[in-house]
Amino acid sequence: MKHNRYFEDKVQSLGFADADGDATVGVIDPGEYSFGTSRQGRMNVVSGVLWYRVPGKPWLSAGAGAGFDVPAGVTFEVKAEVPVAYLCRYR
Repeated sequence: MKHNRYFEDKVQSLGFADADGDATVGVIDPGEYSFGTSRQGRMNVVSGVLWYRVPGKPWLSAGAGAGFDVPAGVTFEVKAEVPVAYLCRYR
């Protein structure tokens, strides 16, 4: 298990691997953040509402139980108005 901290600890996650592959589970404090990706992933919102923008797409939102795909090799943006919990599965 690996503890990741970003943006002065406003985004934190735990990285792990299980039978379904590599994943991170984390919390995003209110704010706007940009992340670079090296692998394709699926972000699933567990709690709260996460606004996101992947290259070539407008800002969209995902609430608890919803998610979105992030392509490999891009920078994507997120913003949260309340704390957001998420699970990201890498492919």
